[in-house]
Amino acid sequence: MYVIRRSSHNPLIAPQSEKHWEAQGTFNPTPIRQGNLTHVLYRALGRPDALMTPAGVSTIGKALSIDGHHFQNRRQFIIPTEEWDRYGCEDPRATLFEGKYYIFYTALGGMPFGAGNIKVAVAISKDLETIDEKHLITPFNAKAMTLFPERVNGKITVIVSVHTDEPPTHIAIAQCDKIEELWDLGFWEKWHAELDQHVINPLRFEHDHVEVGATPIKTKDGWLMFYSYIQNYFGGGERVFGIEALLLDLEDPYKIVGKTKGPIMVPEEIYEKYGMVPNIVFPSGAILHKDGRVDVYYGAADTVCARASLNLQDLLNAMVPSRRIELVVRAKENPILKPIEAHPWEKKAVFNAATVDLDDTVHILYRAMGDDNTSVVGYAASKNGIKITARDPEPAYKPREDFEMKRGSSNGNSGCEDPRITKIGSTLYMMYTAYNGVDPTRVALTSISTKDFLAKRWDKWAKPQLTTPDKVNDKDTCLFPEKIGGQYMLLHRIDPQLCADFLDTLDFTKSKLTRCIEIMGPRAGMWDSVKIGIAGPPIKTEKGWLLIYHGVSKTGTYRLGAVLLDLKNPSLVLSRTVDTIFEPIEEYERKGVVPNAVFSCGAVLRGDTLFIYYGGADTVLGVAKCSLKKLLKILLPENIA
Repeated sequence: MYVIRRSSHNPLIAPQSEKHWEAQGTFNPTPIRQGNLTHVLYRALGRPDALMTPAGVSTIGKALSIDGHHFQNRRQFIIPTEEWDRYGCEDPRATLFEGKYYIFYTALGGMPFGAGNIKVAVAISKDLETIDEKHLITPFNAKAMTLFPERVNGKITVIVSVHTDEPPTHIAIAQCDKIEELWDLGFWEKWHAELDQHVINPLRFEHDHVEVGATPIKTKDGWLMFYSYIQNYFGGGERVFGIEALLLDLEDPYKIVGKTKGPIMVPEEIYEKYGMVPNIVFPSGAILHKDGRVDVYYGAADTVCARASLNLQDLLNAMVPSRRIELVVRAKENPILKPIEAHPWEKKAVFNAATVDLDDTVHILYRAMGDDNTSVVGYAASKNGIKITARDPEPAYKPREDFEMKRGSSNGNSGCEDPRITKIGSTLYMMYTAYNGVDPTRVALTSISTKDFLAKRWDKWAKPQLTTPDKVNDKDTCLFPEKIGGQYMLLHRIDPQLCADFLDTLDFTKSKLTRCIEIMGPRAGMWDSVKIGIAGPPIKTEKGWLLIYHGVSKTGTYRLGAVLLDLKNPSLVLSRTVDTIFEPIEEYERKGVVPNAVFSCGAVLRGDTLFIYYGGADTVLGVAKCSLKKLLKILLPENIA
């Protein structure tokens, strides 16, 4: 499990209208460290030129930074000077190799642009101040070539995207003994005739598209390369530009020894969603720091340069199959609750439980259904958090108001669904989804004193109040366990956004929720691409508010992830897991009323152990454990804080 955090200084470089050569776009950066200095080469798109191309001519700019955040001294560095790059120089990748800087770029040699005039070229510099020579590399259509920073098994090694403009595109490896062979026509003609022998294939589906991204970084586990993975590029669904990573064998770069399960990043921020070409994140460079931080440089919306950082060790642990260690571990006693045939109200399913730890006992309020699919709330308890030590034969809470009484089909879903419980002072507040089977789902709030709760005086539940306006489909709601800035803070979901509201009172008889302050939403092309929602109420830690959440993919699978919210302003996301922390694997999670689902409504923290209670396939209740310390270390690594 790992996280990636965008720089707070993004965009690092943006177009400057007063400079004609970069007035439209400054993107796809490649960084080079030189002592304490960071040089960034980037594609600069100029104003339209009626004598050249109405789209504007691309050149390669250069900027310099002392602190790695602010870039100055911007100037043109590589410009068209040859017949084969006269219409533009795009997308540089730079490598320091055996004392010289080799800057590979896409050379545009004709109009209109097409496979016959889009090729790879290289510019060579001794000092990153002047260009000493330029060469055309490929006699065929190619892009995005980059040079490994050292010889691999004694061979000079490059990786390149071949036939990008006459698909199918291939990522391929080329190796030679002398650097001059890279601009030898005969070398490439022979190599191209045997192209199939040089290809590596990270595609998951044939209708996707890949392109080489950053220069590979050497790690003890392999060559790490960030690359562009575009889902549904050739049709079949929503086109999603993402950044992914491969790990290639140190001695044999043709061999893939690890890879990310899916995107590390997809367009989410304003500067990634809007620009010359919307909804693009494109990796073009990376730097590994001594403290284990990796900075990934990328172009956003073909308009600006940006950077995001991750922890190398966490990433490698997730990429290498033999290194993957499950952070969240199921209890061997699972499922801890199953339906009871003798109880009509819970004979079909028991799942999705709210939890609260009182008097050294974990109290479990779980959703239960009988054959008529009416949801009620049952009660169970556990001393150690796993073994059930008490379970009531009758519901602790059941539908009582018109907005949750069944009005649709006699066997349709209705009732009190998915409770979440929060203790504030001496009162327990329970929020749940109220559904009558006809109208949109809404959220209701009830409460009970801690004293009455412990005494199981279920008739003392307060009259429930609807918190959301009429006709608004709202779900997945909870209260924070303390006031934020003197106000109650509430999380809820109005599709597709997880949002917040701040309240002076919890009296909803006169007014309902009025705000949906966006906190986060689904991420296209990822495991949480369709919808998201909270698990249980956030847990306060020294690093921030820990929120477990569920995400749903296009296959309908429910998984769990984790988010860290700012302590003072929990509407701000500090960190969000890239991959899942928990997903359906066991049979009781894959088969049931709703297959392939793990869904949590509550968690309890005891010491360093977080007990996460979850419904398996909307049929049974399970519990899983993880170390809070380890989870926080992944969510907020010191080297990318």
